[in-house]
Amino acid sequence: MKYYSTRDAERKAAYSLKEAAFRGLAPDGGLFMPEFIPQADMEKVRSLAAVSYADMAIYLASLFFGDDVPADRLEAMIRKAYDFDCPLHTLEDGKDVLELFHGPTFAFKDFGARFMGGMLGLLNDGSEDLTVLTATSGDTGSAVAAGFHNVPGIKVVVLYPEGKVSPLQESQMTTLGGNINPVCVRGCFDDCQALVKAVFNDVAFRADHYVTSANSINVLRWIPQSFYYFYAWAQWTLRHPGQSPDIVVPSGNYGNITAGMLASMMGMPVRRFVCASNANDVVPEYLSTGVYVPRPSVRTVANAMDVGAPSNYERMMCLYGNDFAVLKASLEGFAYSDDQIKAAIADIYARYGYVSDPHAAVGFLAYEASKAEGFYLATAHAAKFGEVIRDAFAQNAPEVSVDEILAIPEGLAKAMAKEKVYTMMDNDVNQLEQFVDSLSR
Repeated sequence: MKYYSTRDAERKAAYSLKEAAFRGLAPDGGLFMPEFIPQADMEKVRSLAAVSYADMAIYLASLFFGDDVPADRLEAMIRKAYDFDCPLHTLEDGKDVLELFHGPTFAFKDFGARFMGGMLGLLNDGSEDLTVLTATSGDTGSAVAAGFHNVPGIKVVVLYPEGKVSPLQESQMTTLGGNINPVCVRGCFDDCQALVKAVFNDVAFRADHYVTSANSINVLRWIPQSFYYFYAWAQWTLRHPGQSPDIVVPSGNYGNITAGMLASMMGMPVRRFVCASNANDVVPEYLSTGVYVPRPSVRTVANAMDVGAPSNYERMMCLYGNDFAVLKASLEGFAYSDDQIKAAIADIYARYGYVSDPHAAVGFLAYEASKAEGFYLATAHAAKFGEVIRDAFAQNAPEVSVDEILAIPEGLAKAMAKEKVYTMMDNDVNQLEQFVDSLSR
C-alpha cells in the first residue's frame, strides 16, 4: 500500500507506509491517504468481532498493512495493544452508546495511540532517532504518552494549552517521565497544533531531525480508529438485523468521524453520520451554509473538542471527492453551548442513571435532535471531567451527590497522586525547535 497527499490530486508522489508514518504530514502540507480503500468482508468482520476486538482488528489491519509488517508481528502487536473492550451500552431500546473509555487512559484515543506506538516500534529498525511531536486539547496527549512510553528509539513531545485541559488529563501527561516530554504552551489548542505544523513545514529543521506526529493527521493514528466502528456495527446489527445504523460522533479535530467514514467506504453499511460539536461549530456551520470558515477556537466544558480549524476537514473532503453536495448527503451537524451540555449531563443521569462526560453529552444531544436510530460515541470516562460534572449537577440537579455516582478509576487516582513535571513554553516555533533539538544531544 502506498500513500498520497490530500493535495496531490494527480498522485505524482507516492510514499511507503514508513515514509508516511515517519513524516506525519505530507511535504506539501496535506494529509496522507491510502492509495485505495480496501473492502472488508463484513461477514468475516461479524464473526471475528464475536471472538474478540483484537481478532477483528488483526483482520482489518492486514488489509492496509499486511504487505509492510510480517503477519505474526502484526498480530502480536495488536493483541498487546487491544487488551480491553469497547462495549455497546444500551440506555433504552433503540438508543445505544459505544463506550470507548475502557483503555489504560480512559479515552478513545487509546485505540489509535497504542496501535501507532506499536507500529512505529515495528517500523523503526533503530537506525533513526525518531521524535513524535503531538498537540493535544485533552485526551490525545495522555493516550499518546501512555501508548509510546518506553518505546525504544522514540522520544515524545506533547504540547498542551496552559489552563485548558482538565487536572486529570494534565496529570496523565506529566507524570510518566522517561521518553515522554510534556510541554505546556502559553496559548490555546490551535496554537499548539500550529506549532506542530510549523515544525513539519520547516524543511531545513526536518532535514536534520526525524520528526513525526501522533495526532490523527498521522495515518497510523487515524486508520485504526476505524476499527471500533466495525466492532460497534457488529454488536448493533445483532440487535437490529437487516438495518443500518445512524452514527453520532462528538467532533473536534474530525479525525474520529473521518475514521468512521473510512469504515463506511470499506463496506460497513451506515445510514448517515452526525457530527456533534460544542461552540466550535465550524463544520456544522459549513454544512448549513456551504462556506468553510475556520476561526480561533473558544474554550468550552467539552475541551477535547475545542478546535477552530480542524486538520481532518481536508481528509474528510478528500474522502467525498471534495464535493460538498455528496458530503452533505451523508452528514448532518449540530452544535451546543456549555449550558446545554451541562443540562444534558444531569438529564442523562435522571433518565437512565448513566453518568456521561461532557463530550458524550454533546453526542447524546445530537442523537436526539437528529432523531437517530443507531448509536453515539462516548469518548472519555466521566471522572476525567469531575469539575464539569460537579458544576453540571450543581446547576441542574443539586440534590444529586456527585461523590456517590462518580467513582474515580484506580489508574486515574494513581496519576493524580504523582508529581507533575513539564516544560513551560511560549507560542514560539523557535523555542519548540530548540527544545526538540536538545532532546537529541
